[in-house]
Amino acid sequence: MPASLALAAPVHVVWAHAGRAPEPHDLWASWTFAPVVIAGLALAVWWYARGVRRLWHAAAVGRGIARWRVACFVGGILTVALALLSPIDAVATALFAVHMTQHMLLVVVAAPLLLVGDPGLSSLWALNVPARRSVTAWWRRARTVPAVWRVLRQPLVAWMLHVGTLWVWHLPTLYGAALRDERVHVAEHAAFFLTALLFWYPIAERVRSRRFGVGTTVFYLFAAGLQCTVLGAAITFARRPWYVGHYGTTAAWGLTPLEDQQLAGLIMWIPASLAYLVALVPSVLPVLRSGPRSSDPTVAGVSARGTP
Repeated sequence: MPASLALAAPVHVVWAHAGRAPEPHDLWASWTFAPVVIAGLALAVWWYARGVRRLWHAAAVGRGIARWRVACFVGGILTVALALLSPIDAVATALFAVHMTQHMLLVVVAAPLLLVGDPGLSSLWALNVPARRSVTAWWRRARTVPAVWRVLRQPLVAWMLHVGTLWVWHLPTLYGAALRDERVHVAEHAAFFLTALLFWYPIAERVRSRRFGVGTTVFYLFAAGLQCTVLGAAITFARRPWYVGHYGTTAAWGLTPLEDQQLAGLIMWIPASLAYLVALVPSVLPVLRSGPRSSDPTVAGVSARGTP
């Protein structure tokens, strides 16, 4: 993974998680002071900006990495900050619905936006010329790392890792452990974020020849949206709350534990599932626009002249 993305990974110490869960009157005072996240995001932005500035200086502003891609990267950084530093992070200890929102921000918003920003190219350009050449030469000579990367970006492998992570961390035992132990919570966020980066990488890849084919992309994203629907529906229609860690924290927010869980399930079921389907548009729209093509010149001629 590009260095700038690793720096943005949600490895953090969340001081707001200590003590009692926040209540509504604590909302605007519940900002999370996480030095590692703040420093990591700042360093990621600096490294990315350094690479883009050098690239634009060598080519032209907007060449190599378009301005809209830079805007996407900034949006991804802001989304990570929103998920991990804003009151969302603190209130996630009280409400499962907000915890689900936090996870979905990392998985279906921040990760694809960061990748669309093309941090790999900017990271290369952030290096000086000798270092850039050395990294490129090393990658061409290396065998193990590129081989592992080729395996990880296989559609079935990337899909299984991403989806498996979503399901495993929503098991009541692991979810409860993440609420109780900050180290487990860090591992949970890191697993969600890193597997999401792996999942979205082939979709956001700017080099057309390295992307999945249209058929693979449709199945890949549709199946991911479908599993979100299944897991979200299971959480929504459960007859009792699954997560005991929220039993004593939802009343202050006007919700029962079951209502809180139902709301969380709906968040995964509808907006999160739709995000995967919306991501299909850039791949499918060009195919739909091209329309059917015929190799028969007679048919082509009739189409051009109109129906007799």
